[in-house]
Amino acid sequence: MTKTLWAQTPAHRIWNMVSALSIVAAGLILGTGVASAAKISDVNDAAIISAPKTGKEWLTNGLDYASTRFSTLKQIDTSNAKKLGLAWSYELKTTRGVQATPIVVDGVMYVSGPWSVVFAIDARSGKKLWTFDPEVPRTFGQYACCDVGNRGVAVYKGKVYVAALDARLIALEAGTGKKVWEVYTGLDRSLAYSLTDFPLAYDDKIIVGSAGGEYGIRGSVSAWDAATGALKWRWYTVPGDPSKGFEDSSQERAAATWDPSVKWWINGGGGAAWHGMSIDPKLGLVYFGTGQGGPWPAKLRDPSGGENLYTSSIVALDVKTGKYAWHYQEVPRDRWDYDASMDLILADIKIDGQARKVIMHAPKNGFFFVLDRTNGKFISAGKFVDVVNWASGYDINGKPIETAAARSPEPTEAIPGPFGAHNWHAMSYSPITGLVYIPTQNVPLVLSDDLAWEHNKPKPGQPMAGIGANFGVTVNAKPPAGKPWGQLLAWDPVKQKKAWVKDYGPTPFNGGTLATAGNLVFQGTADGHFVVYNATTGQELWKTRVSGGVVAAPVTYELGGKQYVSIAVGWGGVYGLAANHSGYASTGKVFTFALDGKAPMPEFLKFQPGPLISGVKYDPKDINAGAAIYVSNCIFCHGVPGVDKGGAIRNLGYVDRHFVEDIDKYLLNHGPFEKEGMPDFTGKLTADDMQKIKAFIQGVSDSVRK
Repeated sequence: MTKTLWAQTPAHRIWNMVSALSIVAAGLILGTGVASAAKISDVNDAAIISAPKTGKEWLTNGLDYASTRFSTLKQIDTSNAKKLGLAWSYELKTTRGVQATPIVVDGVMYVSGPWSVVFAIDARSGKKLWTFDPEVPRTFGQYACCDVGNRGVAVYKGKVYVAALDARLIALEAGTGKKVWEVYTGLDRSLAYSLTDFPLAYDDKIIVGSAGGEYGIRGSVSAWDAATGALKWRWYTVPGDPSKGFEDSSQERAAATWDPSVKWWINGGGGAAWHGMSIDPKLGLVYFGTGQGGPWPAKLRDPSGGENLYTSSIVALDVKTGKYAWHYQEVPRDRWDYDASMDLILADIKIDGQARKVIMHAPKNGFFFVLDRTNGKFISAGKFVDVVNWASGYDINGKPIETAAARSPEPTEAIPGPFGAHNWHAMSYSPITGLVYIPTQNVPLVLSDDLAWEHNKPKPGQPMAGIGANFGVTVNAKPPAGKPWGQLLAWDPVKQKKAWVKDYGPTPFNGGTLATAGNLVFQGTADGHFVVYNATTGQELWKTRVSGGVVAAPVTYELGGKQYVSIAVGWGGVYGLAANHSGYASTGKVFTFALDGKAPMPEFLKFQPGPLISGVKYDPKDINAGAAIYVSNCIFCHGVPGVDKGGAIRNLGYVDRHFVEDIDKYLLNHGPFEKEGMPDFTGKLTADDMQKIKAFIQGVSDSVRK
C-alpha cells in the first residue's frame, strides 16, 4: 500500500520533515522492555574471533575482524532463496540516510540511525527494547560533508558503543541503553571534528577514526579504554606544525613530504580516517585507510610537489600501542578526492601458487589493490571499472602511472570522480567462490583547482564554503560528458578480473553486500529493492520492494534454528540528499526476512516532489550572482533547483513558493528547519544575498519549465 507524502497541507509537510527526526526526547531512554545483558557481557576479543565459525551472531561491523562479511550460515541457499518473506519490520522514524550495519548478539539487534541515535530491537520479533538519543546538536549537521548518518555501533563486555556525529564516543549499558561514559575524541571543539563510522572494539580498547577532512581538521586514529573512556593512544595521519615538534618519527618522516612554505597545518592537512578499519589479531595490527589532503588541489596545499603522507594511504599500526608499522600510499599527491577510506578485507589467498596474507581494497580511484598485510608491500592493482582516466595502471613498485591529462590545469572530468568508483558501501568476500562483491558506480563531475581559495575565507561560487567547507575546487565549470551508473561487481582478486556484473542503469550509490555459505550475495539497491543473487553466476534469485533506496549493508544471524537476514533501509548520504531513484520517500526502517516469512509489509510513502515553483518575483540580472551564493551555501543538500528532484532533502525548485518568497524566515534567527539540521545563516547572508538566491531558484525553475 502506498500514499503520497508531499500531497498534504504545508503544515503537514513541515511536520513530516522536522518532527520525524525528533525521535526521542534529547538524552532520554524510551522503551517497553529491558534486554538481557547476560551473554553480551561475554563479548570479548575471543568471542568476536570465534563467532564467524557458526555465524549465529553478528558481533562486529564486518562480521569478523577481517571485515569479510562472509557468513557460514546456509539454511537459506540457492535452492530456496525464492521462499524468503518478511519476518518483521521496525520503524526507525527517520527521514535521512540510514547507513548502519546492525549488530546481533544474544537475541538483540543494535542498530544506529541518523544523528547517531541507537535502537535496541528484539531480533526475533522486531519489538522495541530501548532507544538512546545522544542529542547531537542539529546545527552540527552543517559540518558533516556527506549527511548525518552513522555506520553502526560496537558491542563489548556488556556495553554498546556509538561514535556520535559531533565527535563524542559514548558507552551505553547494553541491557538498558543508559549512558555509562562519554568522551570528546576531537582535538579542538572550535573545529569541525566529527565521527561517522563504526567504532572497533579490541584489546579492551575502542578505536575510532576522525572525519571532517574538508573542514580544516588534522586526521587521526585514537583508542580509548573500553571500561573508562580514557585515551590509550592517538596516531596522526598527517603531520602538525613543525615548530611544535613531532609526536614520533613517523610524523617527522611525513613532514618531509609537505611544503612548509604554505603552512599546511593551518588548514589541518586532512587525511581523515573516516571509515573502514580491520584487525589481524595474530599480527597485532590494526589497518585503516586515510582520506584526501586538505584542500583537495595538491598545488594549493603543497606547491613544491610533495606526496603529502599519509593522505590517500593504507596504514598499519600496532593495535596495542598505536605505533606506526607501515603504510602504502595509493594516490601520491591526490587532487581528485581519492580517499583510501573504503573497507579493507583481510584474507589468506594463493597467488602464483604461494599462500599470501593479504589486504584487499577497492578505493575511490578505480583500482583494486592486493597488498601483503604483514609489511604493506604491493602485490597487484587492477582496474575494477571500465573507465579510469587519471592513471593507466600501477608499476611493479606500486606507483601509479598517471596519464598526461591527470594534472591538467583545465577543468577536467576525472573518472572516477570524487564520489568514487566504490565508496563506503561495504563489499564482501566469499572464500568459497574466491570473489569480492563490490558496489561500483560513477557520478560524473568536472573539477578544476580554485586558485582564489583561501582557508576559511569563503567566496561566492566555492562549494559549501559559506558553511565552513574548504574544498579548494570549482565544480562543473563545464558540463560533464559522462553519465551516472551503478553496478554490482563480482571481482576475482587473484586474476584481477571481472567474474560477473549486474547493471543497475543510471542509479549509483547502491547498498553494501553480504556473502554467505549458501552461495548467495545479498544487496539493497538505490531504486528501493532488496535482492539475492547466486554468488557464483550472478543470477538473480529473489527480489522484494523495500521502503526506499538502500545504502547500508545487510547482516544474517540464526535464532531458534532459523536463519534471518536483515537490512536497515533509509536513503541518504551525500548523493542521496538531492537525488531519489526509488520513487518512494525514504522513511528509515529495518526489514528482517526468513524462509516462509508471512509478516505484512509496512505502508510505503510515494515520493512526489510536486509542481515546479512559480510566481516568485525576481530580477533576471540577479540569477548568476544568486547561483554563486547558492553553490556556496545550498547546493550539496538541495541540489540544482528544478533540475534535480530532491532526495532525503527537498529540492527548492519543487516547494511551495512561500518557502522561497519568505526565505529569511527559514534561513535566519534559528528558523523552523534548524531542528532538522538546517544551518542558521544569520550574519552570513544579507538581505541582498537572499534576493539573489530567490532569483536563482525561480529563474532556473522557469528555464526548466520552458
